[in-house]
Amino acid sequence: MSIIAGLETPSSGTVKTCGRVGLVFQEPDAQILGETPREDIAFGPRNLGLCKDECRARVESALAQTGLTDRADFPARSLSGGEKRRLAAAGVLAMDAQIIIFDEPYANLDYPGIVQVNRLIQKLIADEKTIIILSHEIEKCLALANRFIVLYRGKKVFDGTSKEALGCDLKSWGIHNPLKSDDWYD
Repeated sequence: MSIIAGLETPSSGTVKTCGRVGLVFQEPDAQILGETPREDIAFGPRNLGLCKDECRARVESALAQTGLTDRADFPARSLSGGEKRRLAAAGVLAMDAQIIIFDEPYANLDYPGIVQVNRLIQKLIADEKTIIILSHEIEKCLALANRFIVLYRGKKVFDGTSKEALGCDLKSWGIHNPLKSDDWYD
């Protein structure tokens, strides 16, 4: 995913995308640069060289899209895990990313945080953003997916719908099938 986001170059071949790509890291604290959400979100648009009014408009839009308007001037480091994930996504949105990659978006989140992140992802999908979710916790995002790809030992071993995936032997690829309770005990 670092290659898709343009953070690394491929050792061979090329990657072509239709639009700007943003990556929401597994650890959102690594992405928080500003003292407040408002300052943090403004970082990207400012570095794109946008004028002050355009930066302000993008920041306000990203705050609204991620449900962080009421927390815009709070200390960014004091936000909950789910709020920090939404803040990291807001920074990507303010840069007008059309493709957003979420790396392990459910890591270390409680149930309310998971709900917050999934609501944001649903909204982004409704806004016609392309969303890529990297996760070992498929039960938390399976309902969001219209395409399900399994990578195992560096190779694509499955590409289909979520329903088709649930009919496969996911356990053979080290993935817990949420429909099979006996997966937990082996």
